[in-house]
Amino acid sequence: MDFDLKKLLAFGSGVGIQIAGPRGAESLEIAAGRVRPNCAQLLGRLTIRDFSRQPAAVWGSDYSAFLRKYDVRHVPAAVILPRHEVIVRQLSLPGVSNKDLDAAVQFQLEGLHPYGDNDIVASWSRLGGTSTILIAIARRAAIERYTSLFAEAGIRLGSFTCSAAAIYSALRFTQAPRGDLLLFEAMGEYVEYYGESAARPLFSATFPDSESRAAALAAAELRIDPSTQVKTLEEVLSAAPALPYAAALTSACPRLSLPLNLLPAELRQASSRANWVPLAIAGSMVVVSAAALFAVPAIENRRYESTLQNEIRVVERQANRAAALDRETAAVRARTLLLDDFHRQTKADLDILAEMTRLLPNTVWLNQLDVMRGQVTIAGQADQAAPLLKLIDASPWFEGSEFIGPPVRAQDAEAFRIRTNREGGR
Repeated sequence: MDFDLKKLLAFGSGVGIQIAGPRGAESLEIAAGRVRPNCAQLLGRLTIRDFSRQPAAVWGSDYSAFLRKYDVRHVPAAVILPRHEVIVRQLSLPGVSNKDLDAAVQFQLEGLHPYGDNDIVASWSRLGGTSTILIAIARRAAIERYTSLFAEAGIRLGSFTCSAAAIYSALRFTQAPRGDLLLFEAMGEYVEYYGESAARPLFSATFPDSESRAAALAAAELRIDPSTQVKTLEEVLSAAPALPYAAALTSACPRLSLPLNLLPAELRQASSRANWVPLAIAGSMVVVSAAALFAVPAIENRRYESTLQNEIRVVERQANRAAALDRETAAVRARTLLLDDFHRQTKADLDILAEMTRLLPNTVWLNQLDVMRGQVTIAGQADQAAPLLKLIDASPWFEGSEFIGPPVRAQDAEAFRIRTNREGGR
């Protein structure tokens, strides 16, 4: 369903929280918002400074009073985690269906973060009908820290998300312009740029506040006209503060928002009023189905069609099992080939090292040897550097040797840097 059609179902009130500020001295920017099919509205805002150093009961009481004031006590909050705690990545996976999306992302997840073997929490979602997947990754320790703080204060949570996902969803609940879009949000010493274009469905990055070329760099990443007007997020959403308001809109309509949620499923709470929405929809569908049943007289035709559909489903299940086995076999084969390639490359690199050791005379001393896929670079000192080019090219392993800059005579030796190609891609 297109997001514009989903706006017809956009009813609700929500609470958004942005954890802002440097680590150890963070503040909470809180906003309450309301969503209707034709508009979105900021109800109120609250700031709790340095909340982690205050007793949880104190700022939890302030938060509860804020909810009572705007009659949103039943709503769990959507929390935007600090940018330094979340890694946001994008993957392009053309041809991957939603059914196979989780397996495809999991296969590449380890290479998308620098945390090594540390326990992480990750969430991802497809951007509209594109092949681009937005991924958010955070350390589990950070998630547990914030979860514990909010639990002590008695705050009900619906989601932990990132600013990019919140902005992406909020723009579709408002009358924000569509097409090429470039926004920025000041965040203390940093500025966050967010954009959308035909070339990139979503762009999000932070730049130092002193970086004068930030807008031009963001426009280049989006592949849009550098003269495109850069607007503030507050200007486009018509609310300040903008980020907690964006989170409040996703809290108001979580089922219509980008489902990027780093909060463990067992800790997520739902709005008690929102629980009636699926029941109301299901009841309406039952009424419509009953009316259709009595309106269609061809009962025997329906029975025949039902029997035929059951047989088709039996055959489809068998075909789906075979297709699933084929996909698993292909995935295992691809991983095996990848591992074999790694093993072969390691042996080739060791052979290069052995050949270079054999070629160079004992009078040559190396202080650098870089072995890359297509080239080898060496640097060091020798009595005479010029003959080394011919000596290296005489090997069947190398070709096209050349100096990277002229040799430099230092006392009794010449310092040199030589780059040579690995012959035949060895």
